Amino acid sequence: MGTLRRDRVPARVRSGEKVLPEQARVHNRELLLRTLYREGPHSRADLARRTGLTRVSVSDVVSDLLADDLVVEVGTRAGTRPGKPAMMLEFNEHAYQAIAVDLSHSTLYRGAVLDLGGSVVARQQVEIEGSTGADALAKVVGLVGVLREQVTAPLLGIGIGTPGIVDLGGVVLSAPNLGWKDLNLRSVLTEQFGCPVVVSNDANATALAERSYGESAADTLLVRVGVGVGAGLLLGGTPVLGSRFAAGEIGHVVVDTGSERACVCGKFGCLETWLSTRRIQEDLSEARTDAEHTRVLAAAGEALGSVLAPIVAAINVSEIVLSGPHRVLEGPLAAAAMETIRQRALTEVHGDIVLRLSELGDDIVLRGATAMVMSQQLGIA
Repeated sequence: MGTLRRDRVPARVRSGEKVLPEQARVHNRELLLRTLYREGPHSRADLARRTGLTRVSVSDVVSDLLADDLVVEVGTRAGTRPGKPAMMLEFNEHAYQAIAVDLSHSTLYRGAVLDLGGSVVARQQVEIEGSTGADALAKVVGLVGVLREQVTAPLLGIGIGTPGIVDLGGVVLSAPNLGWKDLNLRSVLTEQFGCPVVVSNDANATALAERSYGESAADTLLVRVGVGVGAGLLLGGTPVLGSRFAAGEIGHVVVDTGSERACVCGKFGCLETWLSTRRIQEDLSEARTDAEHTRVLAAAGEALGSVLAPIVAAINVSEIVLSGPHRVLEGPLAAAAMETIRQRALTEVHGDIVLRLSELGDDIVLRGATAMVMSQQLGIA
């Protein structure tokens, strides 16, 4: 099976540079794809009016998109307009597939083959069994290898959502829960499978999924609770990564300086020691009554709220989305987090902030990883 032709990959233009014809063509191609992907079927004339491109330019680019099977003709427009009915064009969600892998869970790695609409074609998972370092990497490579055999359309690329700090080159700079430091995961997988690879922090992938497939606002803070705790931040719909790619690494903010709760990062009292799925389950296992159960969840929610309150105050974000096991996050935990934010941030300014749980379920990181591949390869975000 083939992959998307590399001459179709966007050639980005720096500010102030002269735009070359091939770069303009790539820009037009991305513009038409985004329009069809987001808005549904359009005729060629519709696309010209909607994008501001000439009809000649639209027809030229559409011919390429039809040849690549990324766009299909779906029949003439229904209605009684005079003249020849317009042929409608639609983004083809089944033209390519992506492999997506989610490393955010505490007991297993999850992977899937997805189409361009985010629908799962095939699934696989592998038990972690305490794996870290080289052993964890081997399990990731093995999982991708199994998924590669289940791809049934041309492969657009591989997307990985992993805990930790990840740079733009796909290097995992630090992932304490996985025992990885300065691991060039993109290079490893590209060499092994010979196709484009995108690697990102799992919370950032989750934020992109919520924006692409969910109902998040343009200014959103998404908190991902799994083997670790991280946040993905969107401002104006654009991901904020930070100067060292560590924006959103809230799991290792110390909540209680006097705590004896040891964290994998080497400190004590980090948010992760209250809120990671493993630590919450350990705390809940010791709760003997419903009241104790509620107190455990409320304590975790208060810890989360104490970390989020200064972030809310600093950037005036309008929405916080929690992603992770609903049975843990909903109820006392979410309520305590919201109450703590309101107590610690200026109510007159931030009182209308919304805190909700993501509705995208367990596949949210997988769908985010697919969206990352589509963004890199097709310019669709």
